[in-house]
Amino acid sequence: MERLDDLRVEVARQREMKWLDMFCHWDKWVKHRFQKVKLRCRKGIPSSLRSKAWQLLSDSQKLLEENPGKFEELEREPGEAKWLDIIEKDLHRQFPFHEMFAARGGHGQQDLYRILKAYTVYRPDEGYCQAQAPVAAVLLMHMPAEQAFWCLVQICEKYLPGYYSAGLEAIQLDGEIFFSLLRRTCPMAYRHLKKFKIDPILYMTEWFMCIFSRTLPWASVLRVWDMFFCEGVKIIFRVGLVLLKQMLGSVEKLRELQGMYETMERLRNISPDTIREDVLVFENGRVCVLTFIMNLTLYLQSVFFLFFFCTVRFMRASNGTETMPV
Repeated sequence: MERLDDLRVEVARQREMKWLDMFCHWDKWVKHRFQKVKLRCRKGIPSSLRSKAWQLLSDSQKLLEENPGKFEELEREPGEAKWLDIIEKDLHRQFPFHEMFAARGGHGQQDLYRILKAYTVYRPDEGYCQAQAPVAAVLLMHMPAEQAFWCLVQICEKYLPGYYSAGLEAIQLDGEIFFSLLRRTCPMAYRHLKKFKIDPILYMTEWFMCIFSRTLPWASVLRVWDMFFCEGVKIIFRVGLVLLKQMLGSVEKLRELQGMYETMERLRNISPDTIREDVLVFENGRVCVLTFIMNLTLYLQSVFFLFFFCTVRFMRASNGTETMPV
């Protein structure tokens, strides 16, 4: 048992050394060996280095360096009262059992307020969206307030643009795309949801806007965020597809879900066995491959039909039955 523990410690240490080496030559790794960076993110970033890695992957560190003193300047602004009232009411709802946010008015809640208020001043046209609070809270668990603020800016503007704007047009559009992908990757789940008229917006809004921080076990949340910061929004789509496949992808699973109510309960209360970290990452890879194969198939089909169409027209032109365009 001790030898096994020693082996795990040694493996963890080696992974940390690899990440530290990447940090020292970050631009070269991203430019020339990004596939390796992606693979290491999928394996999980060492917890001791996660803060640094997320900032580098998201380019939020660059924003921080380009805007010295900007966060403090935003904090000094009074802010709009309507947003500040909503933020104040939301503070105690974010991870209430986490030691950082358990105490009302504690340091965690104060920093969370600072970040969310600063964003409403930074982007007054967008203001505040309640789904930003758990995202900012996860960031605060890993880095100081100023770094977390710029990381939040990148999530809102680079990774999920339009998700937190009034009207939620972006999330509705992505819901349609998500449902279309589900039809290809897991037709059984697609037919079940369509049968009971369960629109994607009913279950995927919290998944996508909170980046699964309120849905998955903590170890899985961190792994998803590691991949998300590296590969972008497609990770959220893949994880969503994996969840629906795991919950609705077989006849046995659907026998228990005889209506809209039962299905929505299942989607809102996902079993931890469904979303184990190793299963999630493995299935995410399978969905990635399947999506690639489907896209390649569609591309080859389009090329074939284009070739067939041109050949037919050429033959008709040769026989004098159709005039070829000049």
